[in-house]
Amino acid sequence: MKKKSEKQKDMEALREQLAKAQNVFLTGFEKLTVAQDFELRKTIRGAGANYKVIKNRIGEKAAEGIPVGDLLKELKGMCSVAYTSGDPVALAKALTVYAKANPSFTFKAGMVEGRVVDLAGIQALASLPPKEEIYGKLLYLIQASAQRLVTVINGVGRNLAVVVDQGVKENKFSS
Repeated sequence: MKKKSEKQKDMEALREQLAKAQNVFLTGFEKLTVAQDFELRKTIRGAGANYKVIKNRIGEKAAEGIPVGDLLKELKGMCSVAYTSGDPVALAKALTVYAKANPSFTFKAGMVEGRVVDLAGIQALASLPPKEEIYGKLLYLIQASAQRLVTVINGVGRNLAVVVDQGVKENKFSS
């Protein structure tokens, strides 16, 4: 059993990590085997996030006074948190895929960019395309408008050249 000073250090370390995290998912993990837990941690690291099993009381105390405080109130059962300051969509997708393969792993709630989201919000987040794909579509839309404008501007000169060329071929400009 841990001493009070060790528990205090754990709480302060958790508080520091959660204060830095912009995106946090609260999960339940009852009846996971060691192999399943190892696979879960590997999946979360692959998404660029961190994962920690927490004691409910330590989690509640660590979250007091920071944005995650609302999310970690009144914890019940076996709880863990997956958190990141990076892309929340990648983490939500990784956790959702894992939860489908392992029904004993469940979502309880989440916090994305400072807002608490429920299970439906997490599912909606997981169904979004990756950030890079969204950026690609946005750049395509910006570039498409500019490309159409250039095509129209070039079209006037091209049409004038065609008319002049046709006039020369038909000797319309002879005196």
